[in-house]
Amino acid sequence: MSFRSFLFLARFTKQHHRPHLSMRRSPLSSLHVPSCSPHHPPHIDERLVLDQISHLFPIPTSKSQNPVSKPLKPPQPDVKSVDAFLPAEDKLRGVFLQKLKGKAAIETALSNVGADVDISILGKVLNNGNLSGESMVRFFNWAIKQPGVPNDVASYHVIVNALGRRKFFVFMMGVLCDMRKRGIDGDLLMLSIVIDSFVRAGYVSRAIQIFGSMDDLGVRRDTEALNVLLFCLCHRSHVGAANSVLNSVKGKVCFDVGTYNVVVGGWSKIGKVGEVERIMREMEADGVAPDCRTFGFLMESLGRVGRMDEAVKVFCGMKEKNCQPDTAAYNAMIFNFVSVGDFEECMKYYNRMLSDNCEPDLDTFDRIINAFLRVRKVADALQMFDEMLKRGVVPSIGTISTFIKRLCSYGPPYAALVIYKKARKSGCVISMEAYKILLMRLSDVGKCGTLLSIWEEMQECGYSSDLEVYEYIISGLCNVGQLENAVLVMEEALGKRFCPRRLVFSKLSNRLLATKKTEMAYKLFLKIKHARSLENARNYWRGNGWHF
Repeated sequence: MSFRSFLFLARFTKQHHRPHLSMRRSPLSSLHVPSCSPHHPPHIDERLVLDQISHLFPIPTSKSQNPVSKPLKPPQPDVKSVDAFLPAEDKLRGVFLQKLKGKAAIETALSNVGADVDISILGKVLNNGNLSGESMVRFFNWAIKQPGVPNDVASYHVIVNALGRRKFFVFMMGVLCDMRKRGIDGDLLMLSIVIDSFVRAGYVSRAIQIFGSMDDLGVRRDTEALNVLLFCLCHRSHVGAANSVLNSVKGKVCFDVGTYNVVVGGWSKIGKVGEVERIMREMEADGVAPDCRTFGFLMESLGRVGRMDEAVKVFCGMKEKNCQPDTAAYNAMIFNFVSVGDFEECMKYYNRMLSDNCEPDLDTFDRIINAFLRVRKVADALQMFDEMLKRGVVPSIGTISTFIKRLCSYGPPYAALVIYKKARKSGCVISMEAYKILLMRLSDVGKCGTLLSIWEEMQECGYSSDLEVYEYIISGLCNVGQLENAVLVMEEALGKRFCPRRLVFSKLSNRLLATKKTEMAYKLFLKIKHARSLENARNYWRGNGWHF
């Protein structure tokens, strides 16, 4: 190739020779170019030609020089993994869906997820999903090595609670053994988790054996540990077993008033007055004086069997035994009269409690308001609700939901809205369940303006709309004739992959056809048809384990 190029240059020079340029020295002037003939081709040193060309076109040797410009590549878009939309706990739990073999492979895959594991993520991974016991233990052993998860008893609370709730007792006891090998001692909370797990599963004798071998947990076998065991048994209605434990450890472990109160409360819950009185006699024989809580359990047990007069006598005799009635004692009497529907006596003891400078608590207002709502005394319930807020008693999220649910079960939702607005104004947290109940009731009665305002406030509280919420909004808009807005809400629901039920779509479609809006109804039908096909496909994928 170099030889042919040189011949071309030589011929070009001969054909276009110019005198005024002949005296100028060319880089190729040192080459001797003989005359060319077709019979005698010239002999040219190819290395000499390459040397001269290298002087004309030097080859750079430094990396910093870049004489040949390369075409710029277009900027690549940010490549995201297919599971970028999943939270960290789902990504970590998904590692075990791959059925990896070996501890090293699993731990490498968990590390490649790149999630910042802390105690909260640890609980979400273990408490949700359907991991096996072995997978849960492997994940915990990997997580405990991460800097965000402390290697203390609090982390072991999470794994032991998760394993015990799913009845993986073999793995649970193995984790407890590993905890002790690492020099971590258990506490009373760990003891309650272990015992309650066995009692909840029906293994009462195994739970009692745990109390006998508490040295394996690093917990002392004292009065507090005994109270934990008795509470777990009585809480699950195994009062007979708790009473047997109490008799078996008498003289081995010291009893206090809390020990007796746990068993008395268990017998009181099922209305065993004789057993309550027997335990109280044993208390006096052991030199333990009953307190207000003990008398409260006695009065509750008497009220459960309808012996109200005797309960009143016990209440009046408390002062004679140097026991001033407190809130728990007054609550017992209030609960007794509430259970029989005697609201006059109930309010009498409530006012008496206020006069004795005993502040009512959440249980007091909860029982009274629910009793009023049960018999549809809405005005009295609202008055008591105002009294509760004025005294600074903040109702829980479950209490507010219960009130709203009862009020929406009958009549218009006016009273429910009153409680909702006052609770929200006082800073109470409103649950998603309460919002759904309000939206459903407002949709039924056709209060469209209030419906939309409640929906907006729900979204301001951080709740996202689900399929039920969209159905309530669409149905409410159809009831008042706002079909265009109903179609917009329907399209928004479809855009979020929520496909409303056929009943809701049929209601909206029939209203559109009745008002001669055939084109709008047809377009909505096509969108619904496409959305249902996608939903069926997603259901098929998920049915086969393809979680896209």
